[in-house]
Amino acid sequence: MTETSAARPVLATSAIRHDWTVPEIQAIHDLPLLDLVYRAAEVHRAHNDPADIQRASLLSIKTGGCPEDCAYCPQSAHHKEAGVPRERLMPVDAVLKEAAAAKASGAHRFCMGAAWRQPKDGPEFDAVLAMVRGVRNLGMEACVTLGMLNPSQAARLAEAGLTSYNHNLDTGPEFYGDIISTRTYEDRLTTLQNVRDAGIGVCCGGIVGMGEGVTDRASMLQVLANHAPHPESVPINALVAVAGTPLAERPAVDPLDLVRMCATARIVMPRARVRLSAGRKDLTREAQILCFLAGANSIFYGERLLTTENNETDADAELLRDLGITVPGLTLAAAE
Repeated sequence: MTETSAARPVLATSAIRHDWTVPEIQAIHDLPLLDLVYRAAEVHRAHNDPADIQRASLLSIKTGGCPEDCAYCPQSAHHKEAGVPRERLMPVDAVLKEAAAAKASGAHRFCMGAAWRQPKDGPEFDAVLAMVRGVRNLGMEACVTLGMLNPSQAARLAEAGLTSYNHNLDTGPEFYGDIISTRTYEDRLTTLQNVRDAGIGVCCGGIVGMGEGVTDRASMLQVLANHAPHPESVPINALVAVAGTPLAERPAVDPLDLVRMCATARIVMPRARVRLSAGRKDLTREAQILCFLAGANSIFYGERLLTTENNETDADAELLRDLGITVPGLTLAAAE
């Protein structure tokens, strides 16, 4: 495939844009791989320090029993065959102990996930606010993912010092209905706006390998890239096909698909943290390095991601050492 005119204007010196079209983004995604990675590396180095790879730790603070029917998620109450037990919200002290251990292992951000459709105001939400305050008092970034938020809840999280709120789009709007029926795409966008209005950083990305096409992947990136400002963090996840979920039989994602998504996200959102997330355990060291070259500059650090396995901490530390990368002290996500 030859280079297209749609992709040609995307250079390392280009201005940050919020007016992308899906065909433009797909043309970038579909460039010859070496050219795509080269372009993404140019953009990455023009806007970021390539040696700055943030490490984020993720903990499930309330597991299972979620009323949503997301086809990929073993925590859904609709997918009982996945066998994920329903657990109550963890005590604040236990969460902060985990956060302190993550910091001691070298994590800069501590992310907390609760399997809720939307948190209810009351003791449990108050406990989450205490967790946020405690994580910030440790000198770490704090991120939570709790489902949908109303403006009041977003404001209270901001007051507690929350750095970032994770609320993924998962896929493009056209394919979304094939994956989730209990929450609309507009519901997700409303929560993102509530988070942004409260002054909290946005962490929002998606999943590849659920049966979507390249146009759906480009469409998701277009929605994100046309937000002003861009999300501070963009997780790129590969589907982890869990037994008992509707997507259990999906084939493994080609690692080069993740490279293409990282590179494309970097080009259209130059200053975002492109976070290489779920599915990284199945990548070779060489595939991970190619993702870093293509602009990924954050990883989840620790041996579990909510309910699925992640790379071992020692292996990640060794990989970074072999790259000659010394992860600096606390580095907040970039803003435009």
